[in-house]
Amino acid sequence: MRRHIAAAVLAMTCALALTGCSDTGVLPDAAAAERPEATASAPAKPKPTATPVSPTILGHLAEASVNITDGARVGVGMPISVTFGRPVPRAERADVERQLKVTADPGVDGAWAWIKDHNHHLGQRVDFRPRTFWKPDTEVSVQAGPEISRSFTIARSLVATVDVRTHRMTVVKDGAPTQKIPITAGRPPYDTWNGTMVVLDKQRKVLMDSRTVNIADPYRGWYGYAVHLTTSGTYLHENKRANVYAGEANVTHGCVGLADDGTARRFYEQVIPGDVVRVVNSKDQVDPGNGYGDWNLSWSEWRSRSALNA
Repeated sequence: MRRHIAAAVLAMTCALALTGCSDTGVLPDAAAAERPEATASAPAKPKPTATPVSPTILGHLAEASVNITDGARVGVGMPISVTFGRPVPRAERADVERQLKVTADPGVDGAWAWIKDHNHHLGQRVDFRPRTFWKPDTEVSVQAGPEISRSFTIARSLVATVDVRTHRMTVVKDGAPTQKIPITAGRPPYDTWNGTMVVLDKQRKVLMDSRTVNIADPYRGWYGYAVHLTTSGTYLHENKRANVYAGEANVTHGCVGLADDGTARRFYEQVIPGDVVRVVNSKDQVDPGNGYGDWNLSWSEWRSRSALNA
């Protein structure tokens, strides 16, 4: 159950006050007769026209999808992720990026990066994220070619840090610690992924089957209050074994388990897609494309994955 915007264009408007035109040589009507006659001048050069977007690039954009629904409220860690129906060749990626526009209020320093998705080929996914987490109440719009437009809002901040060594999860909401929750994480060799993950979605119940993730130790069952963290199958969910082992030992197959005494339900009820879950003191780091592992890349690494910086 383990292993899963061209740079942002931020429009800036500037209104020109009427008094700002006072140095253009406009004369009062009484002095109009004293004006020299206008002399012929060279014709103005035509303004350059925008280069048409090629049918190939439009074809890629026609097959694209965006991960965020219009009008959504998401957590501070949510990247904008654009997935294409087929891999975009390396030589065409910069032209595709130029058709991806992001605006944010307040503005952000952000960039696109091509990510190898856990379930897709390289060239099928490009993500936008800011240098740091979004600020709460930021209004964001994304345009992916002529057909796709989304607007969404960044809600409050929630960051949960899971320490697999102390078997505790600290929940920080809008900058203030609110809870310390006993947890149980993955036991060797099923250690929970280390690193920063972002909530993909959540479900009241999920059927988990070890055969779907090639785990030799067999299990199959329904688990409640399931918060989805990686494409490869990592969840933070209710687990009866946490009634005994939470706060004491790691006994799961890679997920983070919470007790069924209401602990799992209470965490589930406050979480939304885009919230951040960090796992520390574990072993292997989650890949950027295994869910939204984008934040595990440094800012310089992230920017280097933009085709516009190649």
